[in-house]
Amino acid sequence: MTNFFDKLFKKYPIKTRRLLELFPGVVVWTIILSPVWGSIFFPSFLAYFILFFDIYWLYKSLSLLITAWVANSRIKKDEEKNWTLELKKLKAPFLTHHVLIIPNYKELVEKISLTLETLTKQSYPLKNLHIVLAMEKREEDGKQKANKLIKKFENKFGSIFATYHPDIDGEVKGKSSNEAYAGRVAYKKLFVDGKLDLDYATVSSVDADSIFHKEYFSYLSYKFMTDSDRYHRFWQSAVVYYNNIWAVPAPIRIISFFGTLWRTALLVQGDRLITHATYSLSFKLLKNIDFWDADVIPEDYRIFFKAFFKTKGRVYVEPLYIRTSLDAALSKGYIRSLKNKYSQERRWSWGVSDDPLFIKWFLTVPNVPLFRKTIIIYHVLLDHILWPTNWFIVTIAANVMALFNPVFTRTALGFSLPQIAGSILSFCLLALIAMMILEYKTRPNHEKLPLYKKLLFPLEFILMPIVGFFLSSLPALISHTSLMFDKRLEYKVTEKV
Repeated sequence: MTNFFDKLFKKYPIKTRRLLELFPGVVVWTIILSPVWGSIFFPSFLAYFILFFDIYWLYKSLSLLITAWVANSRIKKDEEKNWTLELKKLKAPFLTHHVLIIPNYKELVEKISLTLETLTKQSYPLKNLHIVLAMEKREEDGKQKANKLIKKFENKFGSIFATYHPDIDGEVKGKSSNEAYAGRVAYKKLFVDGKLDLDYATVSSVDADSIFHKEYFSYLSYKFMTDSDRYHRFWQSAVVYYNNIWAVPAPIRIISFFGTLWRTALLVQGDRLITHATYSLSFKLLKNIDFWDADVIPEDYRIFFKAFFKTKGRVYVEPLYIRTSLDAALSKGYIRSLKNKYSQERRWSWGVSDDPLFIKWFLTVPNVPLFRKTIIIYHVLLDHILWPTNWFIVTIAANVMALFNPVFTRTALGFSLPQIAGSILSFCLLALIAMMILEYKTRPNHEKLPLYKKLLFPLEFILMPIVGFFLSSLPALISHTSLMFDKRLEYKVTEKV
């Protein structure tokens, strides 16, 4: 079967690519417009679909609550553990070296400096940490910024140096192409010309605002050294947006709340866990798959699937039950902050542009376990389809039916649809309240908040229907639609202040 699809893709490369690029957008727009055409042609079927989806959304809400609670319980336990002490129980506790690639472009030097400063507090020996400042050559003051950071931290780590990624024809400007260049330079400098052993090294993709828990690299080292299949592993911690969570506007705090909860909950969901934002992997694995791809914007999902299919499905993402804190989108001024967050969501949702390639690999790469690759691809496609559509189904679909088919509202099903849907979603509200309590308690310094902020925090969720549309569903919908019309997104860095 894979041979058949391989021949098909080779014979019609452009047509098959465009067909797969149309697929997510067509499905999304079909769902969004279903209350219009469905209320006319299939009103009963549509009504049951809406009710089914509301029940499904209730299940999703309860599932998120439970998995987030389980993950947070495990995080609390593992963050309190002395991983350096656990390492010392091994024969060669500090054999592993860690390469940290920090891609950046027009980032404030103070922001990167803060990340490096927190790294100096790691419990793992700092001589085993190697910092790569992945600069863009086109940045005017890039060398000056890198030299300033190197001078400040040159005696803190095993090594710290900068790479300068040039603009290369055929590449897409952004994090992935920058990391690919930096990764190759680091490999030559540290392993080919240097003395590091590739068999005992990891590499971490580090966002410039990443604040690691002090036990992160001790924990990672322990996991690496005790894993018999370490060369087919990624490691993902809980990515949380806590650095500035109380400083951002309320709409951004709401979206970041769900992002933190979602990413934390994924740690206990097996193959649902895929690399995101800041993650680690065996450097040997990175070398074997020829580093990151240079023709893509969202690199985290791409590198996982690239590794997964190149190793015939041997790669797994192992959870690290420890938090890595990032900035929530913030800029100078309220409106600019909202625009900044919108741009970030557009970039993240552009991950849908990788779906055609993932489907192609699913159909053409032989000898990959069918069940596992089907489950992984299914969840990725489902998440990408639900991202722009769930707001429409949950929020307005039942009421739109009454607008386009008032006759149906006189039937028993049509009349009771809004009431039944509302009752189901009321239980989702109870789950949301429980999530708010759970996530609020894990945020740093919540005890020191002024009383008025504590009282306002739950009231901010009144904005959720508006925020959910403009800062989540809309940017995702535009990404799906742009892909349909072959309009490519240009990388835009999320401003950090």
